[in-house]
Amino acid sequence: MPAITDYPAFVAAIVLFLAIPGPGNLAIISSTAQGRVRGGLASTFGIIAGDQILLWCAVAGVAALLKAYPAAFTAVQWLGAAYLAYLGVRMLLAKPGQGAVLQLKPRHFFKQSFFITLLNPKAIVFYMAFFPLFIDPKQQPGLATFAAMAVTIAVLTFLYGLVATLLAHYLAERVRASPRMSGMLSKLAGACLLGFGVKLAISK
Repeated sequence: MPAITDYPAFVAAIVLFLAIPGPGNLAIISSTAQGRVRGGLASTFGIIAGDQILLWCAVAGVAALLKAYPAAFTAVQWLGAAYLAYLGVRMLLAKPGQGAVLQLKPRHFFKQSFFITLLNPKAIVFYMAFFPLFIDPKQQPGLATFAAMAVTIAVLTFLYGLVATLLAHYLAERVRASPRMSGMLSKLAGACLLGFGVKLAISK
């Protein structure tokens, strides 16, 4: 790999990062529960799309801009927190038999996961701090280096999302027949989304 040191460690670190519970994982699970495998995969592609934008923004130095202007960082942070909280509140307030809070068409799952990922400014800072750990200082990291990193992250995210979707679908099929269980899971997901939004808003 061009200018990438210890590529296996880079892959392992990305997989570990993907496995950490967060809004992305919750979006995949929720989308699969409501839209089955197509919904889960649409959500996965939404995460990949949003993540790639943040990744290349980090490469372009957007993180430095956000750090230089705290107000801009705070504004984007609050926007992301508000969106997560909005989704969470809608799921918590959904009445039994009202139907899914989110649309059941895959394009809606894609859009929701895309914005959940995109409206997390901390991901840009993460990439700015993460990439240098795997760059060979003796070589000049060019576009090929960052492109290899970006492709690796996209492929790993897709594989992880596929596995998570299949597992979530397997479990969802066993609780779908119980409206009470489905309602409890929906409210749990809503509470988690609301919690993620609050955490993002108050974190420094």
